[in-house]
Amino acid sequence: MIFFFDFANYRKMISLAWNEKIPAARYYFLAILCLAVPLVSTFHALCFFLDGILFPRLWQVKVEAPVFMVGHARSGTTLTHRLMSGDEGRFSSFLLYECYFPSLLQKKLIRLGIALDQQWLGGRLARRVRAWEERRYGAHRHMHEMGLTIPEEDDISLYYSMASGFWITKMPYMGDLDFYHMNDWPEKRRRRYNAFYRECVRRQLYLNGPNKIHLAKNPLWAGRVASLLESFPDARFVVNVRDPRETIPSLLKLVRSGWGQMGWEEEKMRNCLRILAEQSWHSYQHPLECLEANPSTPGAVVDYRELISDPAATIENVYRELDLPMSDAFRHRLQGEGKREQKHKTSHSYSLAEFGLEGDVIRDQLGDLFERFQWDAQSGPPAEPAAGGEPG
Repeated sequence: MIFFFDFANYRKMISLAWNEKIPAARYYFLAILCLAVPLVSTFHALCFFLDGILFPRLWQVKVEAPVFMVGHARSGTTLTHRLMSGDEGRFSSFLLYECYFPSLLQKKLIRLGIALDQQWLGGRLARRVRAWEERRYGAHRHMHEMGLTIPEEDDISLYYSMASGFWITKMPYMGDLDFYHMNDWPEKRRRRYNAFYRECVRRQLYLNGPNKIHLAKNPLWAGRVASLLESFPDARFVVNVRDPRETIPSLLKLVRSGWGQMGWEEEKMRNCLRILAEQSWHSYQHPLECLEANPSTPGAVVDYRELISDPAATIENVYRELDLPMSDAFRHRLQGEGKREQKHKTSHSYSLAEFGLEGDVIRDQLGDLFERFQWDAQSGPPAEPAAGGEPG
């Protein structure tokens, strides 16, 4: 398959960057879009094309019954994904560096380089990479444990296709760029996105084991569950839920902090945050509505309170709901992980007013879910995840 590149999105992003009023942001955006993107995307396209020639058995690999983990950001998706990823004999996931290098050829060469570095250089290059990781991600690990060899969101694999929602963290033009409402896109565009994504997953399965199940975690994809079912009718879903009075303000604060570093005007940020908040209502409702509308689709709902109070029992329940047998070895490992996860709890509070949200708008929009999950019954300050727990 030819590497997918969303030219329409690319042209729109260049136009937005060209008309950006803040000089520093404008030059930064244009440098990335006009210099970095063409070079990297062309390199990816060449390697992606060579995959089919150099690895003919790639076409025999099937993507069957993948597990998609969705839910509003900061609802526990990262923690759930990390725990399930520990079942290495069953699941295959993208590591962060593998997201940025979607071609099988690229992944193979990088793994070869890692092996040669260990054998001939005593891991010298690996130590330098770890030092770079600490500089790049160390300051943010209290919110989200991130590293090149840690499982990450599949959406990043679409970054240099101009199809990833992570572009919003660099170009926060909410309302102008839409990576969320895939269900509303024309059918042809939806199918092109998902067909390319399937090819990325196929390559990862070839690498990790064609008999494994792909395990994906993407909070942003909570808005496209219907589209995923359209392209992956045998898919299974894990939906994470957490009190929206904790997750929504937390996400808005995190996003505003990143946007504020670009020098954006307060009014512009407040408008984008309003759009992001409105998107949050859909993030909570859509996955649950899709599971209810498709009773034959295996699905599990993970309550954040249960996840942090008893991770092992929660993951065992997910396996039962998805009709997945659990090995004794993984069950033992899971119980050990669970004990460590319960040790760390901190609290933090947020005010909706600081994001331009008035009154009890969260309850107004999600009142039925408050009743279903009894969020009013919980007491005490909200518990933030442990370092490396999850923002997603």
